Amino acid sequence: MNLDSLNKQLPLDKITAKNLLIQVLQNAHAGEKAAANAYWGHANSFFIKSKEEKEEILKIYRDELHHRTRIKEMLSELNANPRFTREVLMYLIGAVIAFLCLFGGWYIPMYGAGKLESTNIEEYEVAARLAYLAELHHLIDELLLFAEIEWDHEVFFEKKIQEHSITKFLGVWLRPGPKEDIRNNYKIFLQPKI
Repeated sequence: MNLDSLNKQLPLDKITAKNLLIQVLQNAHAGEKAAANAYWGHANSFFIKSKEEKEEILKIYRDELHHRTRIKEMLSELNANPRFTREVLMYLIGAVIAFLCLFGGWYIPMYGAGKLESTNIEEYEVAARLAYLAELHHLIDELLLFAEIEWDHEVFFEKKIQEHSITKFLGVWLRPGPKEDIRNNYKIFLQPKI
C-alpha cells in the first residue's frame, strides 16, 4: 500500500485501520528479511572492494534485521503473526538476490538496493498514518524513524551509483523529497481536512 492508495480509502474506522496496519507490517516484516538476505550477499560480493562500502552495507543489513525484530514485536502486540507464505517467498527472493550479488557486478545491486529503499520509505509512512487512525499512537514515532532510516539507506545507494558513469545514461529512480518531509508530511496528514 502506498500513500495514494491510503488517501483514496480515507476516512477509515479504527478497526479497518488496524487491519490494514497489520497487513502493511506483515509485508514489511517479510520484506526486511528479503532485504537483509540481499544485503548480506551484496556486502560479501567480490565486487565490493572498499572496506568502508562493505561496512556501510553491513550496517544497513543490521538495520533491516532490527526493523524486522521490532515489527514482529508490533505484530505480536496487535495479536497478529507474520504470514508464513509471504515469509517463505520473500526469504527465497532475498536468498536468490544475495547469490546473484556475489557474482553479478557492482552497479546493478547498488541500483536495485537504492530503488527498493526509496519505496520502503513510503511503506513506513503509510504504517505511521494507519497507526494514528487505529489509535496506536505509541507506534507512530518509531515507524516514522524507520522511514527516516530507510531514507538514509536510499541516499547512500544513490550517492554510490552517481559515482558510476552509466548513471548518466540510465538515470535514477524517483527520488524521495528531503528527509524532513517525512515528519512534515505526517503533520500535514494530522491537520483537519476542510
